[in-house]
Amino acid sequence: MIPQLETARLLLRPAELADAEPTQLLFPQWEIVRYLLARVPWPYPPDGALTFYRDIALPAIERGEEFHWTLRLKSEPARMIGLISLMRNPEHHRGFWLGLPWHGQGLMTEACDAVTDYWFKVLREPLLRVRKAAANVASRRISEKQGMRLVATFEGEYVAGRMPAEIWEITAEEWFLCARHKNDA
Repeated sequence: MIPQLETARLLLRPAELADAEPTQLLFPQWEIVRYLLARVPWPYPPDGALTFYRDIALPAIERGEEFHWTLRLKSEPARMIGLISLMRNPEHHRGFWLGLPWHGQGLMTEACDAVTDYWFKVLREPLLRVRKAAANVASRRISEKQGMRLVATFEGEYVAGRMPAEIWEITAEEWFLCARHKNDA
């Protein structure tokens, strides 16, 4: 069972099938999907969110392979604004998206800090590795703020096509040192 997580402004609720409908309304925007891995269908089908939750996310949660949380503002807990996920995949451990009206407010940085803490403290994983399109500047900024380092570059397949990609990572030890530093500031 995945616990609910909280940040200063957000509630991270475990994903459920009922989240498919709000996802279907928010998610299929080019600005959101273009830098996601090419396994995301585009154009996004009318049942894309339902298929994702029913056939991919929820079964992976039950198997203990993935952890998915919907993002909600504490001031509007009934409204889903995005999704963040952790995956026990050797090459890529975290992914996320946020509805366009909430971009540029630091909300995803808060969510990433909460799930990174969960990854290291609860799941006791030794390393967090994230893959991203090099052109995804907002995602890069989050990795930089978290103290991650760029460890590899390659060509990747994204919804927007083949493009330069990067792998960023941080160890549990580095995270705890970074988190301690944040608390001292």
